[in-house]
Amino acid sequence: MTDWTTEAADAIEKTVGAVRERTVVPARTITKAIVFGLLAACFVLPALVLLAIGSFRLVDNYLPGHVWATWLLFGGIFVVAGAFLWSKRAA
Repeated sequence: MTDWTTEAADAIEKTVGAVRERTVVPARTITKAIVFGLLAACFVLPALVLLAIGSFRLVDNYLPGHVWATWLLFGGIFVVAGAFLWSKRAA
């Protein structure tokens, strides 16, 4: 005759392990992705802002005319990029 107490404990352990694999592991993976994504956004967003400001000032120094020419150049670039992305959108 087998020991029913060890079999019951093994069955409970197997069930708890299966439930954990289906609930805790995916939740932890999703949480890690969210945290690392927010951390990356906290580094990338300020870097992009500083890059935009630096490139604007650099172009303003070397483009003939006043600051309106730089605004016109950057505005044109963003309008063309926006029109391109608008044409690629899903209907």
